[in-house]
Amino acid sequence: MAHQFFFNPYILDNLVAPAHGFDVVQDMSEPRLRMYITNRGVKTFFVRKRINGHDRRVIIGKYPDMDIEEARLSVPIVLENASKKVSIKRKKILFKDFLKMYLKKRVHRSVGSYDKLVRAINKHIVPLFEKNLSDITTQDISDVISAIDGVAMAARMQELLQSIYRYAVETGYAKENLVAKLQMPKQHRRVRPLNKYGLHHLFESINRVESQTVRAAFLMLIFGFATKNQIFSMQWSDLDFNRYMWNEHPLSDRAVVLLQNLPQDGYWVFPGRGHGHLTDPRLAWMRVAKDAGIPDLTMDDVYKFLARRLVWAGDKEDLRQNMNDLLDELLNFDEI
Repeated sequence: MAHQFFFNPYILDNLVAPAHGFDVVQDMSEPRLRMYITNRGVKTFFVRKRINGHDRRVIIGKYPDMDIEEARLSVPIVLENASKKVSIKRKKILFKDFLKMYLKKRVHRSVGSYDKLVRAINKHIVPLFEKNLSDITTQDISDVISAIDGVAMAARMQELLQSIYRYAVETGYAKENLVAKLQMPKQHRRVRPLNKYGLHHLFESINRVESQTVRAAFLMLIFGFATKNQIFSMQWSDLDFNRYMWNEHPLSDRAVVLLQNLPQDGYWVFPGRGHGHLTDPRLAWMRVAKDAGIPDLTMDDVYKFLARRLVWAGDKEDLRQNMNDLLDELLNFDEI
């Protein structure tokens, strides 16, 4: 059962993010109004509605972009709209045109992630582009999925198509979700090989790297709590050592010490060859991982290992302290 109280800015601003998953709270002034709080501190208003025998959760908006009173006033409107039967649109639309609409309305990613998704779409599901959405059959979709090399990519494209068709049903461009009828490709997921002992050996192996730039970049994969692409593209102008911040991302104490000891004589924190930043030093990483006894370890495995264990908090200073506590726990070599 959701925790109930009268929503007000002071309480919502200071809600503690859960360690894992999400929490739900409920407004006593408008009991139909609820809020998700994720382990990353994101707060989202929503309502629940039973539609066609299924319990649906309808998103209203994110807090504080939407204030509390606006969310309360939106509840009856959202519930009324959710109850309306979607009218099927008779006008035909090409799949590629509907895809543009879907990407604009439903996909919210960073520029790099968005571009990567578009490249995958243009590579794998082009055969559907010139077909009318209403004329596409389940067999057409199955043929596209079957032609994709690699089970993991085929599964991702099938999940994407299922989401596209779900949106098509919601907006009245399709009567049913054709992709829901297909069996999902079976994936043999790789077991991530990192644990506390492995992190200790990895830390020692990184410290034996000769290149100062590469060594510091690899250490920031541990100290920075960010993906390799974010780490490698760090700019000095984005760092504020007075507030221990990297843009809006708190820096752990170990990250601050490491970065302050680097030469600040360029645009990029980790410069690569030419005028760009470090991109993908995979050969150096392979040597480090092999030396640490974890040859299958990827750079992003480090971030995922740490992100799962970090207690995410909405307050930046609390989050920074949680980063420090976790690193102290994991890198306390006396206990290993």
